[in-house]
Amino acid sequence: MSNRIRDIRKARGLTLADLAAACEPPTTAQTIGRLETGMRSLSLGWMNRIAAALEVDPASLMRGPNAAPPRIIAQLGPAGPEALAAPREALLPSALAGEDGPAPLVLSVTASIGEYRPGDLVWLRPLDPSSGDSPLGPEIARAINRDCLVPRPGGRFAFGRLIDRDANRVRLLPPGAGHKQVVIDNPAWIAVAFMLVREI
Repeated sequence: MSNRIRDIRKARGLTLADLAAACEPPTTAQTIGRLETGMRSLSLGWMNRIAAALEVDPASLMRGPNAAPPRIIAQLGPAGPEALAAPREALLPSALAGEDGPAPLVLSVTASIGEYRPGDLVWLRPLDPSSGDSPLGPEIARAINRDCLVPRPGGRFAFGRLIDRDANRVRLLPPGAGHKQVVIDNPAWIAVAFMLVREI
C-alpha cells in the first residue's frame, strides 16, 4: 500500500528538510525521503510522528490500492473557472476521511468573485451517476439553488448557482455581479459544492 506523505508535504509547501525538522524528535531529510518512496517501512510510530508534524490524522497518510484522491481540477479567477494544466491532489479534511462514493473535486479560488475570496477552496461532490441514466437524473433536484461545477466542451468549466434544468440542459448563474447565465447542453457530470475551506 502506498502512502501520501509526499503529496501532503507538497500541499503544505514543505521541503523534506522542513518536515524532518518538524518531527518530534527531529529526523533527517533522507529518512523522510525513504519513508515517502517506500524504501523504508512506514511503522505506526513513524506514521504518528509524521502525521503530527503535518497536522493531519495518521490514517490520512495511507492510500488504499483503489482509492482515488480528491483533486483540485480548476481555479476560479476573474474570467471564470479555468482548468488546471495538471490537476493536483487536495488534502482531504479529516471529517471526510473514510467516506464512500466518488472522490470530491476541488475548485481553487484565485480572485474575489461574489462571496468567494482568493485562497478559498470550494469542495464539490459529483452527483452519483448510478442515480439515473445521466447527470440530469433524479439526484439533480438536490443541486437546484446550490453552486455547481459543470464541464463544458474544450476542457473548460462553468461554475455558478444552478438555477434551472430542463430536458438535457442546465442553467448556471455565475457568482458576482453583471454575469449572464450560462446554459450547458448534456453535461457529462455535475458536481455540487458542499464545503468551503477558507484560511483565517
